[in-house]
Amino acid sequence: MWGAADFAGGSLSRRLPVLGVTLVSQAAGFLALVVAVAVRGEIGSRSFAIGLLAGVGGGVGLAAFYRALSLGTMSVVSPIAACGALVPFALSLATGERPSRLALAGAVAALTGAVLASVEERRAASQSPGRARAIVLAVAAAFALGIFVYFLGLGSREGDALSTLFGARVGSLTVLAVVALLLRAPVRIPRSSVLAVAAVGLADVTANALFAFASRHGLLALVSVLGSLYPVVTVLLAHVLLEERLTRTQRLGVALALAGVAVIAGA
Repeated sequence: MWGAADFAGGSLSRRLPVLGVTLVSQAAGFLALVVAVAVRGEIGSRSFAIGLLAGVGGGVGLAAFYRALSLGTMSVVSPIAACGALVPFALSLATGERPSRLALAGAVAALTGAVLASVEERRAASQSPGRARAIVLAVAAAFALGIFVYFLGLGSREGDALSTLFGARVGSLTVLAVVALLLRAPVRIPRSSVLAVAAVGLADVTANALFAFASRHGLLALVSVLGSLYPVVTVLLAHVLLEERLTRTQRLGVALALAGVAVIAGA
């Protein structure tokens, strides 16, 4: 679900305002959560607060990620952003979780893959400044989305998943609205594209919900990197629908990054 949402969101951001796509998609997911909360009739205050922290990272990360996808090669940007799984992985280790040595080796492989995947992009920076910005934005998105994943999982494990999801969406919408106002960025989406953008938001909130519930049944360090396998879907969709091509070095980097997160998840 995350992979499909990211592919669609990145594609739409190439012809529509990035903040507009992000705001409208997040709003669509928020409306779905409002309905769920109304049906249940209560919100856990602590989980909601933790969700707000997740939402700050999610709002910044998603905007940076969609912008990176609109500027660079999806098959390169997505695996770099996926290495944001190392953020919750490291935080979980620091707070007492103890994955195996194999999982730690996977983390190193994922980082190495991310570097290799971006080698050709950096070489092309002098001829294509947009590609250089895409790499920087992808790294920023990785960190911010890593913060989002950590607090989303933490709130779901220690409290209530729905309250955490609701808080996260409130936080991300607030951050995005403030950024749009400060930058005076265009956010208007043509009516013909509203349904497509809304579908991205519904796919994203569904993925968030699946992750939140999964985090209640396993180590957050491992669940977070398993969730980060979403670039597999994004890469396949970009290859099939956009006919994106990669150099051998980039292919090795993409494969190593994805293999790294797979090793962490399976350890």
